[in-house]
Amino acid sequence: MKKGPKEILVIGDRVLIIPDMGDDRSNSGLYLPKWAVEKESVQGGRIVETGPGIPLPSPNDVEQEPWKKPELNQKHIPLQARVGDYAIFLRKSAVEVKMDKETYLIVPQAALLLLIREKKQHE
Repeated sequence: MKKGPKEILVIGDRVLIIPDMGDDRSNSGLYLPKWAVEKESVQGGRIVETGPGIPLPSPNDVEQEPWKKPELNQKHIPLQARVGDYAIFLRKSAVEVKMDKETYLIVPQAALLLLIREKKQHE
């Protein structure tokens, strides 16, 4: 995600979310139960960036000679979440950051409970 002259790079299996602020109904029309909103145990928001996924070890690492230069050919298991998805997630797992007067939450994929994705016209 580019914002001005900066670029935001999300690491690993995390997603960057613009959160909904204190409503019992999400932007996509999903009603959250009162106990969840009151205790702030779950929250919703729009995913604006995702990390590359869960890193996998290189099969060459096991047989690599210590004097050889390591290959930087990192592979990842892709995330289920995509940019533009609406996510319901566990609030206690989120880390809040502010940048350019905007509040974002960094959330690990394991804390995502539900994704709402717009269907494409040809599906």
